Amino acid sequence: MKKMILASSNPHKLREFWEILGPLGCEVISQHEAGIDLEPEETGTTFEENSAIKAREIYKLAGCPVIADDSGLEVDALGGEPGVYSARYGGTRDDKAHNDLVISKLSGVPDEKRTARFVCAITYIDENGGEFHFLGRFEGRIGYREVGRNGFGYDPIFMVGDISSAEMTPDEKNAVSHRGKALRLLAEHIKNTESEENDA
Repeated sequence: MKKMILASSNPHKLREFWEILGPLGCEVISQHEAGIDLEPEETGTTFEENSAIKAREIYKLAGCPVIADDSGLEVDALGGEPGVYSARYGGTRDDKAHNDLVISKLSGVPDEKRTARFVCAITYIDENGGEFHFLGRFEGRIGYREVGRNGFGYDPIFMVGDISSAEMTPDEKNAVSHRGKALRLLAEHIKNTESEENDA
């Protein structure tokens, strides 16, 4: 199997990466499992910049294929907030506090103006140091309360039609989510690269 380090120790993210890359023969391990205890400072102003920062720092230490992602929520009525600050919105890392803050800031905002999207930027650095970038978006709107027990982060308040992202099954979510879309682009890149190597 082709071993790759995910620049995260988040078990939810690790599971999502495994579900899409595992069938390709990729073994995805967390940076914690790789013995890397590092939290690069995310100084970028975009998801793409932050994912690249994380990937490069881990690659310097590991010297093997690395995947990093930076993702978050953009709410149109809030001028794109929380954006790159999604994981620490309002000065906390508590999911419930984040969701409560978004809902409170949208108090009085009607349905048609509660549009939002999840964005995921993935940076992949291969064994030769080649750097590749993939972007996925997941459109929806912000609900009025938390609904559902699946997922994590802002999933319980992110509505897609009549259900929240936290009410979707893992398969349903992977088919339409921002991370699922970016991951499938990465998977396609890996398949194409391996096909070229086999043909060489």
